Amino acid sequence: MSYHIVVCGSIVPDPLQTLEPMAGPNGPALKNEMMLPAVLDPWAAHALFEAANLAKNVPGSKVWLVSVGPKAKLQQVMMHVAQKVPFELVVMDGPAGGFVEAADTAAALAKAVDGIAGLEKDKLLLFGGWSSASRGTGATMQILGEILGVTEQFQGVDELRPADDGSFEVKERIEGGGYLRSRCAGAPAVLGWATGNLPEPPNNPQVGMQNMRLIMPALQKAQPAAVGAAGVAYKAVELPGSRRQTRIVKDTPVDDIAREIVEWIKG
Repeated sequence: MSYHIVVCGSIVPDPLQTLEPMAGPNGPALKNEMMLPAVLDPWAAHALFEAANLAKNVPGSKVWLVSVGPKAKLQQVMMHVAQKVPFELVVMDGPAGGFVEAADTAAALAKAVDGIAGLEKDKLLLFGGWSSASRGTGATMQILGEILGVTEQFQGVDELRPADDGSFEVKERIEGGGYLRSRCAGAPAVLGWATGNLPEPPNNPQVGMQNMRLIMPALQKAQPAAVGAAGVAYKAVELPGSRRQTRIVKDTPVDDIAREIVEWIKG
């Protein structure tokens, strides 16, 4: 039993950058957003690495990366991501910021997935981030699965173990720091990944060259995606406020320090 794994993920500003929200002509945006260096969304990156590992261990499997984002920025990021693992890129040209409705994004992704040539729905595993560094609603993958008619969904996944009969075991996070282990009879299924168990793969120039042969044509053929926040009005966008109170003390017992911190938090 092989899998057709579709990973959904977009680009986000590099987390080391200072992000300043502002009111743009089409609604809220980030100041100098197109100038900010971008990376593949960390949660989507985990999903991509897990997908590539699964495809490597299950012969006959294939990986696609479906992304909704500005193709100019995607091209820059793909120059780096393409060297990590083998995949085929499918692009929808649209905004990648955090001020986008999850339903619009899911609808655009569904259209892209439906247009993948050779994709067999009975082998489909939809991978994506459990959350996101920009579209952190935690709802995009769920809505996408519902649109495509995939009702077997697992969120907060850290591990997937395939079996010889096509079934697989999923380890997903639950409240209280515990895990829920579930067994799924087989594809199709949706898996929203947390951090997984795999490190970031090293760069492989040969893999990068193979990927770029397909990535560049995919970017050139990117269709526009009508995603946004139509009908939604934001009264204000601003950075969270910070508060700092510093006091230097000496020879204070640890218990007293902890008690004082707890009282400060409660206050």
